[in-house]
Amino acid sequence: MSTALGTSIVVVGSGIAGLTAALHASEAGHAVTLVTKGALGAGCTPLAQGGVAGVYGSGDSPGRHAADTLDAGAGLSDSAAVDVLVQDGTARIAELIARGVAFDSASDGALLLGREAAHSRARIVHAGGDATGAEISRALISQLRQSSVEIVEHAFLVDLIVEGGRARGIRMLRERALVDLRADAVILATGGAGKLYAHTTNPLGATGDGIAAALRAGAAVADLEFVQFHPTVLAAGPAFLVSEAVRGEGATLLDDKGRRFVFDTHPDGELAPRDVVSRAIARQAAAQEGPVLLDATMLGAERLAARFPTIDRVTRERGFDWAREPIPVTPAAHYLMGGVVTDLDGHSSLPGLFAVGEVARTGVHGANRLASNSLLEGAVFGARAAAAIERHRLVPLTQPVSSPPATLAPLDDRTAGETKRRRQLQQLMWDHVGLLRTEHGLSEALDTIRALRAATPSPATLAEHEDANLLLLAEATASAALSRTESVGAHHLTAAPALIGA
Repeated sequence: MSTALGTSIVVVGSGIAGLTAALHASEAGHAVTLVTKGALGAGCTPLAQGGVAGVYGSGDSPGRHAADTLDAGAGLSDSAAVDVLVQDGTARIAELIARGVAFDSASDGALLLGREAAHSRARIVHAGGDATGAEISRALISQLRQSSVEIVEHAFLVDLIVEGGRARGIRMLRERALVDLRADAVILATGGAGKLYAHTTNPLGATGDGIAAALRAGAAVADLEFVQFHPTVLAAGPAFLVSEAVRGEGATLLDDKGRRFVFDTHPDGELAPRDVVSRAIARQAAAQEGPVLLDATMLGAERLAARFPTIDRVTRERGFDWAREPIPVTPAAHYLMGGVVTDLDGHSSLPGLFAVGEVARTGVHGANRLASNSLLEGAVFGARAAAAIERHRLVPLTQPVSSPPATLAPLDDRTAGETKRRRQLQQLMWDHVGLLRTEHGLSEALDTIRALRAATPSPATLAEHEDANLLLLAEATASAALSRTESVGAHHLTAAPALIGA
């Protein structure tokens, strides 16, 4: 609905991209409703240990950052999108600081800059050592609660409303009912689909709901075959990420004989691009029939506790003293480079639909994301999408938003978490559409996924809606991977079967 304040906008998702878009749109005078699947403060952003790339010190520049991003993307990044990312980056970091994010700084107030894998310079800011995402989430949510944005928590995106070839709002599941929320524009900021895989750093709710809804609505989606696996997840207990920054500080990866094996694969060793390091770990773990080790003992107990307080606490809770002994690590699904295709302002191919953050395929990441570019991308393109709505006149709704929104049908909103069907799919994807792929394995996986979809009834619960979304994305991902016949970036084909053990 068009109002005296401007247009009505629904933002779906409350990570850095969604929060930034909602704040910018609200401050521009639009009527904004932010819908989030769980509670504010849940999702992937608060879990991000790594930092935000883009502050340029002596000997660094946006051009160097762009070059590193393009190198990591294995030649498939969109250079115009990369230029936008690095040129806008410093301003977005300054904005985060102005909104209350307390990045780590030296005694003189200068921001502390760290280096992570595939970066040629130290250009990454962190907060709380390894709690950057949590600090960003805290500050932006605080701003959001002081704004005019209407907040709807615990609401599941079921589908987009499309009328006359335009996105006109969303259908959501809330309090056991289907509810339509109409708007002049929709900004998807729903994150990725890490729960496609048996092993992932992503939280339970990362089931690709936004991408699936966009696919059903006919929006263009691309590059789903490019799934980034984080090299170092603690191989003991539930998945817990051990930040890239640990290796950036000097930690090394060792085989069962104490040898730094990654140099066999790449001259940069532990600081090679993530896909290279992840595959090297997977192969070595398979060869020695056990996890590889991350050795951070050279950093010392005091430095580890100060620089990585969260990791230090969790590793000790799980029985490791990483200041004295190496810890076992394994790769896990981490980030989706593909998603809803957008231009430089977040427009999708469906008028009225925008996408920002991990749900979007901006072209920045190409075939492999450079470390610490994801939080930056969310901030940069979240702001740009809001500005695009301000610049381009939208076709107003011809009928008002229901108030309260119309209840259409009762639904069971309980979630069974990891259902049997979901676990079967996740293992299939891990084995055949994961780190190491074969043409035969991809073809078998695609046939199995299609059979699972055909045998799956229409969803009637929240968990079943999530399963349906995962099955849709699994089919699209396996199909895309089978269509790309050459290895590039995170998509790596091998000549022989290569199952990756848990």
